[in-house]
Amino acid sequence: MIEVYPSAKQYFSELLSQQDADDLGLRMLVSNPGTPGAECELSFCLPEDCADSDLIVDLDAFQLRIDADSVPFLEDAEIDFEENRTGGQLVVRAPNIRGSEPDDDSPLADRVRYILDSEINPSLASHGGMVSLVSIEEGTVVLQFGGGCHGCGMVNVTLKEGVEKTLKARLPEIQAVRDVTDHSTGENPYYS
Repeated sequence: MIEVYPSAKQYFSELLSQQDADDLGLRMLVSNPGTPGAECELSFCLPEDCADSDLIVDLDAFQLRIDADSVPFLEDAEIDFEENRTGGQLVVRAPNIRGSEPDDDSPLADRVRYILDSEINPSLASHGGMVSLVSIEEGTVVLQFGGGCHGCGMVNVTLKEGVEKTLKARLPEIQAVRDVTDHSTGENPYYS
């Protein structure tokens, strides 16, 4: 499931020994699992503050509790502490954290969501924006913009020159892309 190398166990043991609680452990969870924005979070955890559904990994000197919903995304994960000239750093390698690209025979909606999450939304995030799939209707992908894209004066350019071009190039079965966002209600557009 998850490999915790001796150097990481020692690092965690030293950290935990500096705390005031004797039964303190660590809890790990994945925020935004299966998306490009997925991140591993590690925190101190008293047994009574952790979820009953957590997977418990006994590491001799302490317990590592893993959020139950995060377990599939931490399959084959490794935690290491790599020393360097400035001391060192904790390294978490989790190859499944962001999920995997759907197969060519996966439902079209899954493939569209994957492209939105892995390619398009990271770019839009630099302007505080995002786009999500509403539906797919007879070859037309229906989207809704949010954040800085909601009410942005350049959203039509983003839709036609960015989102639609990308989706049509990657998924030839898409005939059109349509935006159903009411841009007149945007409260914080990136560009007015």
